Amino acid sequence: MNNKKYIIVELIPTALNPKRGEVVQLSALKIEGLTLKDRFDYRLEPTKIYNSDIVKMISYDKDNFKYVKNSKKILQKFKKWVEDYDLLIIDNLYTENYLENIPNKKESVFAYLNMTFSDDIIDKIIKKYQLVPSNHIVDLLYEAIIYENNSK
Repeated sequence: MNNKKYIIVELIPTALNPKRGEVVQLSALKIEGLTLKDRFDYRLEPTKIYNSDIVKMISYDKDNFKYVKNSKKILQKFKKWVEDYDLLIIDNLYTENYLENIPNKKESVFAYLNMTFSDDIIDKIIKKYQLVPSNHIVDLLYEAIIYENNSK
């Protein structure tokens, strides 16, 4: 990882299928080696989200996000922001589908942690690397990558 340029991505949608859903939050960290270069934190305006459970789920740190009126805007801004960086994604049922129009190489972030995706993967990461729980999944993944790289 020391010479790699990559972006750690977390995406929260309203549905598994992008044809029926919206991206309500996209957080990403742009990393070179193990150094944080930039972060991308966008959300759909809460008035545009029709699922109250999702609104509650993303109600933390409201001032740290930029808000837009539609998820197409989030993805357009993200597509420009990623440049030529590889994307380290959470390989769940939806992330790659929502990012299909972004041509960058996509890999599972968990491959760099010697783990595989499961419903409780974040809890496992917190336990494995003794991290402080956080709502910012990309930050937890970044910390875990640092720990994993430093243990080699």
